[in-house]
Amino acid sequence: MFQFPYLHPGAVFTPPAWVKDAIFYQIFPERFANGNPGVIDHLDYLEELGINAIYFTPIFEATTNHKYDTEDYLRVDRHFGDADTVKRLVELCHKRGIRVLLDAVFNHSGKTFAPFVDVQKYGEKSKYKDWFHVHEFPLDVKDGIPTYETFGFEAHMPKLNTENPEVKAYLLEVAEYWIKEVGTDGWRLDVADEVDNAFWQDFRKVVKAANPDAYILGEVWNESSSWLQGDQFDASMNYPFTEAVNRFFVKDAMHADQFANSIGRQLSRYPLQASEVAFNLLDSHDTPRLLTLCEGDQRKMKLAALFQFSYMGAPCIYYGDEIGLDGDHDPGCRKCMEWDEAKQDRELFTFYQKLIALRHAHPALRAEGSIRFLQAREGGSQLVMERQDDKERILILFNRSEETAIVELEAGTEDWTELFGENYRTAKEKGILAVELPAYGYAILSTDIV
Repeated sequence: MFQFPYLHPGAVFTPPAWVKDAIFYQIFPERFANGNPGVIDHLDYLEELGINAIYFTPIFEATTNHKYDTEDYLRVDRHFGDADTVKRLVELCHKRGIRVLLDAVFNHSGKTFAPFVDVQKYGEKSKYKDWFHVHEFPLDVKDGIPTYETFGFEAHMPKLNTENPEVKAYLLEVAEYWIKEVGTDGWRLDVADEVDNAFWQDFRKVVKAANPDAYILGEVWNESSSWLQGDQFDASMNYPFTEAVNRFFVKDAMHADQFANSIGRQLSRYPLQASEVAFNLLDSHDTPRLLTLCEGDQRKMKLAALFQFSYMGAPCIYYGDEIGLDGDHDPGCRKCMEWDEAKQDRELFTFYQKLIALRHAHPALRAEGSIRFLQAREGGSQLVMERQDDKERILILFNRSEETAIVELEAGTEDWTELFGENYRTAKEKGILAVELPAYGYAILSTDIV
């Protein structure tokens, strides 16, 4: 059983409870419906899959297809619709029990953002000159290096000065508007670790005042505990989780004991309530797709997804993973969604459906359940994780090996129900439960607590 740090009453914060039960689906809007408005038209598909939350990458007016170079924070990109379209989308999603999370880029803007255009035109005389970090006027790019701070040394993405009271007031107004007036359910915050902490502290106050149930998710790729103390974010994109799962299940670069220790360190590093709403992803628009990472081996992909869906926190599916989309680094990972069922991997779709249905049906697999590794041997390839609440005990068994493996566990006198798995066999004798797992096989077993 993992040990969590003692939390003093004054340090406790309460993230939105709905995230504990959320299953996110990430949509890259420009590629989801072949560059056209179309998410509303595919809500039946998402409901059939079983997800109950959508995370959209940016939808605001911008010049690129990824929209991370915002031109207007209060206008929806013309390729996607308008504010009324988003309101209708949110209303229709809410009727289906689906939450909506938008992506905000407050670290930097686009080069066509009106205040930056003004600075380009008027230089030091611009009333917006202090909205950005300018080293030298006039604005220019010398030997490939802009005379102003940018994101990723990209001249078309000037860095905003969020310590400037005017900039802060404007961006907080934006944050409040989409929550309060449009009814969205939270924000994913791009490049969150490059924005000053004071800004995020005020951001949280404004957003939570508009909707106490809003989910605030920061993009931080590494250790993020300083942002998860109750005064800034509810959670961060859990890339350390992504890396550990990738190394064990996908790359075979970590043994079972090392993986269990890595997960244990992650759990002990953060407040429990932050881990309960962690955003657990296996790929995204910033990484190769999961199937590509697995070199097309769906056995590895399924093991990774099974762990993701049986672990604490909110799992996220990157659009198209469920029907077999592949793709390497950008732009390969951002290909168009395949809507021709004849070209979709429907068996894989059914696998994801079953994972989602299991998670919905068994609270012990979600935040309510404790986590314990019953077997993670040094140098081993088999892993057994236990999830348990006050009503049910669930064992999830993994064989990350090309060889058949027999896993033996103390089973006591309980009767075990087989919830999910492929081509495995069980036998019980003298209180020992033996489970034979095929190469890259898995099984989920359950028993009631009486």
